[in-house]
Amino acid sequence: MTEEIVFYHNPRSRAQMAHWMLEEVGAPYRIVPVDFEKGEQKKPSFLALNPMGKLPTIVHRDTVITETAAIIAYLADAFPKMGLAPAASDPARGTYYRWLFFGAGCIEPALVDQMLKRPAPEQKMAVGWGSYQDVLNTLKTALAKGPYLLGDRFSAADVYVGSEVIWGMMFGAPGLKGEKIFDDYAARLNARPALQRVSAAGAAG
Repeated sequence: MTEEIVFYHNPRSRAQMAHWMLEEVGAPYRIVPVDFEKGEQKKPSFLALNPMGKLPTIVHRDTVITETAAIIAYLADAFPKMGLAPAASDPARGTYYRWLFFGAGCIEPALVDQMLKRPAPEQKMAVGWGSYQDVLNTLKTALAKGPYLLGDRFSAADVYVGSEVIWGMMFGAPGLKGEKIFDDYAARLNARPALQRVSAAGAAG
């Protein structure tokens, strides 16, 4: 069993979120590139790890972890000295879980609906996030207490939710870029050295 994390990665995927988290925790990791154009994500060797054929995927201590929010939460707990998640005994743990899973259960599907221009359901309760505007308003309320989702404390929840906000801005999701509360949040996150290292690595190819 090795402490090195094996990180299956393609920069044109959600693996960028996990890459940021790996840099935040300072864990030793080895990147295994996955070429989408060659269909490497659908090869038997990769499907044996992740039958969904998707990224990110990591292997740590002989354990496979998939799903972006799960990877981010796992890394925060596996490397507690970095202080990226409240302790299990800390009441703030509940708030941390709330926003981490709000990112997975509400922000991401709402953003994807916008990106794919899927029509909103006739009844908001038909989907777990209600409506895109509900999601944005809820996130605004959380960040109004900021500067981060846990107030003054940066956490792994900001890695996930912040990645989604930055991604949405890049692709023109309405109501994000140009809204001061989101612009300021994105600027704070983009100033983090760990994210800057990931961005530089992506720019270098």
